[in-house]
Amino acid sequence: MTAWQVFWGFLVANLLGYGGGPSTIPLIQDQVVTHYHWLTNPQFANILAVGNTLPGPIATKTAGIIGYSVDGWIGALLALAATILPSAVGIILLLQVVARFRNSRIVKGMTLLIQPVIAVMLAILALELLHSSVARLGWFQALIIVVLSVWLLKFRKVHPVFVILAAFVYGGLILPLFSVI
Repeated sequence: MTAWQVFWGFLVANLLGYGGGPSTIPLIQDQVVTHYHWLTNPQFANILAVGNTLPGPIATKTAGIIGYSVDGWIGALLALAATILPSAVGIILLLQVVARFRNSRIVKGMTLLIQPVIAVMLAILALELLHSSVARLGWFQALIIVVLSVWLLKFRKVHPVFVILAAFVYGGLILPLFSVI
């Protein structure tokens, strides 16, 4: 039953996701944390962070890692298949239709209206992960990490991989010394 649930959970998230891998992450989080209870929010955040440090699409990396942790290699393969199939089938079936109606005002309007929904879903996920971090670290430390990350990314133009790696080092090597987590 677990193998079927892994496939179905990732298929639902990827069927309903629109706009690529990052837009499906809140849907995957809902399936994995809220619906099936395979992971907690902090565990999901850790997997998401690991996935962001690796090259390639985030949705497939996340699916592979979570699928493997839930049901081994079978789970990883089923989660990857469920992540890739909706897009592959959709592209194959709809390529001609999209080409035909590419300049349609209706299609352009639909695309513009979906973008704010995706932004809200990502913001909700970010707030849930922030809440989880604050619960474990406290407001002061979480705020320092957020401000430092924004400063490094926006103003110092540090690549996100290095900011994530620095957070890994801080959380894995420094925090345990102070018994915060």
